[in-house]
Amino acid sequence: MTFRSPIKHCRNCGTTVVYRVPDDGDTHERAVCPACDTIHYENPLNVVGTVPYWGDKVLLCKRNIEPRWGKWTLPAGFMELGETTAQGAMRETHEEAGAQIELEGLFTVLSVPRVGQVHLFYRARLLSDVFDPGFETLEARLFDQHEIPWDEIAFRTVRETLEHFFADRARGHFAVHNLDVL
Repeated sequence: MTFRSPIKHCRNCGTTVVYRVPDDGDTHERAVCPACDTIHYENPLNVVGTVPYWGDKVLLCKRNIEPRWGKWTLPAGFMELGETTAQGAMRETHEEAGAQIELEGLFTVLSVPRVGQVHLFYRARLLSDVFDPGFETLEARLFDQHEIPWDEIAFRTVRETLEHFFADRARGHFAVHNLDVL
């Protein structure tokens, strides 16, 4: 299944677009303006976040927004224009959990083509176990691995990231994981 967000009008002139393969040698169907010939490209959105840890515990946030209100997630959200993936991950961790962190390496890159997203999670060492969650979070809490509410995890990308985190920690070596979530 190909994901397509419906572009209806040209952002330059307002004319109703048509979907076709452009005449410029492109191989994909695009939204093309028949009046001014502008080609509108639709690219995936980046979701950036962290796996914040304090000793053997991982920080999860209980969502206060849809989708998946009341479910647990890692602090993450959409990357903003003008920021790096690392800056976005740090911002989201601060906004959602009020957590102070030291960012470590990139940990998971998860392609989610059915919703047009790429999720990037960094490992992050918590500098404090005191949190001040923002409005998007009902509760921010540390969990040991055996305490993780697996049936209440909001997103498959978060579950996959947590599973890899605990497996890598048990091995004593963290790798970068590149996954497709179909």
